[in-house]
Amino acid sequence: MSQFSDKQLIRTFNQDKQNLEQSEIPIVTVSATFQEDLKGAYNLPESDLETDVVFSRAHYSMAFGVLNQAWQTRIDPIKAWMVDPTNYVALKNWKSVKFTEFVGKTLARIPLLKKLKDLADKFARNSLPILESITPPLLELTENIQKPILSFHIAAGNILLENGKKVIEMVTDPHVREDYLNHAENPNLTYLVFDQTTKKELIKKAASLNKTVEPERIIVTGPPVDPRIINCRQYKQPWQPEQNRPLRLCLTTGGLGTNKPEIKKILQQLLPQVQQNPNKYQILIYAGTHLDIAEMCKKLSLNHGINPHLISPHDPAQFTMGKNIIQPDKQTAEKELHQQSVSLIYHPQIVDANELLIKYAFPWADGFISKPSGDMAYDSVASGNFLLTLKEWGEWEHNIRQIFTQEGVALPAEVDNFVQQIEELSTSTQTTPAWITVAMQKAQNIDYLYLSGAKNIVTVALQAT
Repeated sequence: MSQFSDKQLIRTFNQDKQNLEQSEIPIVTVSATFQEDLKGAYNLPESDLETDVVFSRAHYSMAFGVLNQAWQTRIDPIKAWMVDPTNYVALKNWKSVKFTEFVGKTLARIPLLKKLKDLADKFARNSLPILESITPPLLELTENIQKPILSFHIAAGNILLENGKKVIEMVTDPHVREDYLNHAENPNLTYLVFDQTTKKELIKKAASLNKTVEPERIIVTGPPVDPRIINCRQYKQPWQPEQNRPLRLCLTTGGLGTNKPEIKKILQQLLPQVQQNPNKYQILIYAGTHLDIAEMCKKLSLNHGINPHLISPHDPAQFTMGKNIIQPDKQTAEKELHQQSVSLIYHPQIVDANELLIKYAFPWADGFISKPSGDMAYDSVASGNFLLTLKEWGEWEHNIRQIFTQEGVALPAEVDNFVQQIEELSTSTQTTPAWITVAMQKAQNIDYLYLSGAKNIVTVALQAT
């Protein structure tokens, strides 16, 4: 493995391979690099300043949520382990990784290009420019594994199936793209799906391609959500207009920096309100790993006389073998965000950015303003929040938005008229409670299927071994 520029990655690769082979639940995904946090996990020197390459928070956070469900209280690679072959792309192929990220970020930031759905779909899943680059490390990492491998990315799952592996493929959204059906008739493949509707769609699409999938190979689990996020529900009391505290709003981007123009428009409307009446709203912005979005939000805030509170501590994840997993709690979040009119989460590394989001946003917020992605939408509703949805990235997000709108916990954000919308949604009458109050109540009573996905997935994976 001398192909790496960093010799420490040879050690992490060998450890990852060993852990994956020994674990009861081996997990693979394609989401991002997190090389420095891997070094830290194995007690090797790491840098907290290096910038990760990130394609998707969802494919990281969902896989890690299931990993965390399997671990329960402490990090234990025997119970489960997760690898992303992007961390181990050979140095000679590194340009393909950077190009993939560049294409994704460009599509995410330019609304006109986002309308090119075919290009977006091609980028998003099974035609990644890095497929040839991730295949060698993925196959080497999994070469000795005989038990089923839990896959959270269609590209990884298809590569493994093509090479004779048993795969449990998580169809992460209520939408079945044809790539999922490349190996539909392979008895080594088991599908996990969002709900019964998705199961029916999978069978129907397979039939349209003259393929047969036995229903017993399609298991309804619900969406994968980190159990720590679900635990935040216990802190939530639905916000009501008569409460003597601001409405807490979390405004978020995605793994590629999606919805940047919409985030800017919303802040341009909200910040004057915060400036004039600090007790009306509190805003927490999740910029993720995107420095340009963090700087944009900071500049906008300063232009309105508000110095945003930056949440970006040194190495907030600190995952090491055998260490207990820290659970988020409302008291810690409220202490950090107390009397802060505008706060900003930014970290150049996906593991750390995600941990900050879980630690502070989910136990604190009343509502999220986000695209209806398969991570943020699931997470925000599971934690007891209402959701206002930004522009969708693709058909799968249209489906997610529709589902949660029908559940009464989400509405499309009126980006060009946001302040009026949020004021209307937070207003009650003598006979009618505020929509926000009702939506949070409905989120608290959401169907258990939306809360049990990670638990169900772990159960299936253990039974399959």
